Amino acid sequence: MRRSAIERLLPAAYQRACVPGSVLWALLEVMEGLHAPDEAILAEVDALFDPYRAPDGLVVRLTRWVAMDHVVASPRPDAPLPLPVGRLRDLVANGALLARWRGTPYGMCRALELATGLRGFAIDEPAEQPFHVVVRVPAAAADQLAVITRIVEAEKPASTTAEIVVAEESS
Repeated sequence: MRRSAIERLLPAAYQRACVPGSVLWALLEVMEGLHAPDEAILAEVDALFDPYRAPDGLVVRLTRWVAMDHVVASPRPDAPLPLPVGRLRDLVANGALLARWRGTPYGMCRALELATGLRGFAIDEPAEQPFHVVVRVPAAAADQLAVITRIVEAEKPASTTAEIVVAEESS
C-alpha cells in the first residue's frame, strides 16, 4: 500500500501532521516498504493456483486439491517424485475431468495417459470374471508400473479387482 493511501486512512489531525521530514511521514514510508513484498505476492496470487504457473514445490500440494495425491504418495518425505513435475501439472490441470470420470474405463485410461505421458492403455472387463478389470499397459510404460499400480488401485471401482498386464514389445 502506498504511503499516500495509508495517509488517507488516518484521522484528519494526523493527515495534517504528516509532512515531509516528520516522524509520521517516516513511519508511513516504512509501512509502505513493509507492505511491498506482500502486495507483490497478492498481485500474482492466481499463479499459485494455476498448475502451469505454480512453483514446482507447490504442484505436489495442488495434487491433494484434486484428489490425485495418491500418485505422489511416498513412504519417505525425502523420496524423489515418481513423475516429472510436468506430468503432475497435467494431472492437476485435468483434475476436474478425472474426478468426473473416476471409476470408469475412460477415466482410468486418461489418468494413466496423463501420468505416464503415453497412449495405448486399454481396459477390458472379461465377461467370465464379473467385477474384474484387466488393464493393458503399453510396453513403453513397463518401467512405470509402480505409479500405474497406484493409479489403477485408486481409480478403479472399490468393488472390483484389477490385473495389470504389460503388452509385449512389438518387433
